[in-house]
Parts: sequence; C-alpha cells; structure tokens
Amino acid sequence: MHIETVTHLNGEIFEAVQRLVPLLGAHKPIPSWDDLDLLIDSDASILLVARYPASDSPIVGMLTIALYRVPTGIRSIVEDVVVDTDFRNKGVAKALMRSAIEIARLAGANGVSLTSNPQRVAANRLYLSLGFQKRETNAYFLPL
Repeated sequence: MHIETVTHLNGEIFEAVQRLVPLLGAHKPIPSWDDLDLLIDSDASILLVARYPASDSPIVGMLTIALYRVPTGIRSIVEDVVVDTDFRNKGVAKALMRSAIEIARLAGANGVSLTSNPQRVAANRLYLSLGFQKRETNAYFLPL
C-alpha cells in the first residue's frame, strides 16, 4: 500500500479521479481538469491517492482533507473518501484515513471532522475503529 500527496496534476491522476468520483454517488459532479488543478494548488486542501499494492501500482482510492484556521484554532475535515470497488476491504481506506489524521496532527488541528451517510455501514465502522466519535449535532446545508 502506498499513499501519496498529489502535488501536480497529470493524466493518471485526472483519470483516476474521473473514475472514482462516481462511486461517491450519482449526485456528485465529476471535476474538470481545472477543478482538480485548483484543488491541488489550494493551500487549504490536500488530495491524497492510494496505490495498491505498491508505489508503482494503479491508483485505487482517494481522499481530500481540508485544513483551515478559525478564531478558535485550526480545523480539519475529511471529504470524498472513496476506494475502487475491486479494492475494498484491503485496508486502502484505513491507510488513507491514517495519512489524513497525521497531516491534521502535524498542521496543529485539534481534531478531524467528517460526515458519512448512515447507509455506508462499512465506512462508518471504519471511522469508529479509528477512534472517531459520533457527534449529536444538526447538519445543515444551503444549496446555492
């Protein structure tokens, strides 16, 4: 297993993201080259990709972690965790999450937030096994 931070966009990264994003759900927009380029160049977001089983293997998963400062400290949130269906249950998501947690720790964040659809049973089980605690809160969204 090899986890890497994407520092520049190339055809392989673009193709992998194009292939993986639909696995997040039909309602998720597939990012353009420019969208991905902006994400990778952003100071607030880090795109991680997973290769399995080794560093020269194809990309089989991805995750984005956002880091930002608020008056009360540094916050981090994990978004768009996805693993190719043929490579699930091999520790790919766990390795991606552990890398994201370490990035947040090194950045000085006081924790890592994420949301997960309750229907994603395996994903929710993974987050709990990594020490995440389910919060009782109201989640709101204002579509623009």
